[in-house]
Amino acid sequence: MAGVSRLQYSTEIRLIRVMCSGRVDLEFILRAFSNGMDGVFIGGCRLNECNYITHGNYDALNMVLLCKKIMEHIGLNPERLSIEFMSSGEGILFTEIVDNFCNKIRKLGQLGKSEEIDEDELKSKLAEVRKLIPYIKIVKRNKLESRLENEEEYDGFFTNDEIDRLFSEVVSYYIAPDKCQACMICRRRCPVEAISGGKNRIHVIDQDKCIKCGTCLEVCPPRFDAVNKISGKPVPPPIPEEERTIVRKSKKNERNPFTD
Repeated sequence: MAGVSRLQYSTEIRLIRVMCSGRVDLEFILRAFSNGMDGVFIGGCRLNECNYITHGNYDALNMVLLCKKIMEHIGLNPERLSIEFMSSGEGILFTEIVDNFCNKIRKLGQLGKSEEIDEDELKSKLAEVRKLIPYIKIVKRNKLESRLENEEEYDGFFTNDEIDRLFSEVVSYYIAPDKCQACMICRRRCPVEAISGGKNRIHVIDQDKCIKCGTCLEVCPPRFDAVNKISGKPVPPPIPEEERTIVRKSKKNERNPFTD
C-alpha cells in the first residue's frame, strides 16, 4: 500500500508500504521529496521474517541508511525519512508508529523551510542526486547487499566522510576521438541514450544525460579501448561536430610496398 496523507499545517507525508519493502527504490524516496513530500515512511516485515525468502527488508534498511546520509549531505533533516519493521497482524503498533512519525514531521514543518534551504536550490540538489542513483548503486553495491543483524551497526554503516567522497569523486566517461571506430555498440547499449553518433561518425557522450553507469566502458571492444573513465578532473570538451566524420582508407588505394 502506498499513499499520501495530507496533514494540518500543509504538511505532507508519503507512506510507502509495498508487497515487499525490498522493492522500495532510492528513486522512490527522492522523487517523493522532489514532489514536495515533507516526510517518507516505509513499513516492512520484521527482519528475518521475510514472506518471500528474499529478505528484501535488509535491502530496504541499507537503502534507507544510505539515503539518510545523502539527505544530510544536501542539508535535509534525515528524520524526515523513517523505516520500521512489523508483522501484518500488528495493526495497533503500525498506527502508533505512523502517528508518532506524523507528529514528528508536523514539528519539522515543510520540507526545506526548517533547514533554511531555498526551494529552487533544494529541487536542484535533489535532481542532481537522482541523476546519480545508478552510479551510487554501483559504487555502494557491496554495502547495499549486506545484512545488518544488530541495530548498533546502523549509525556508522555509512559515514559522512564516505558520502562526501562519493559525491566529490564522481567518475565520468569520455570517448577518445582518436580511438573511436564508430561501431555503435556503446550507443545502442546506453540505457539513457546519452551517446550521439552513427555510422562513420565519432561517438560523443552527452555529460548532462550520462548517469555514470559505466555501460559504455564495459561494452567497448577491447581492441578499440576508446572509452576512458575519468575521476577527479574535468572531462575534455567534445570534438566539434564538423570533425566527427571518420575517413576510412580504401583497400584499393592502399599502396603495397612489396609490389610498388
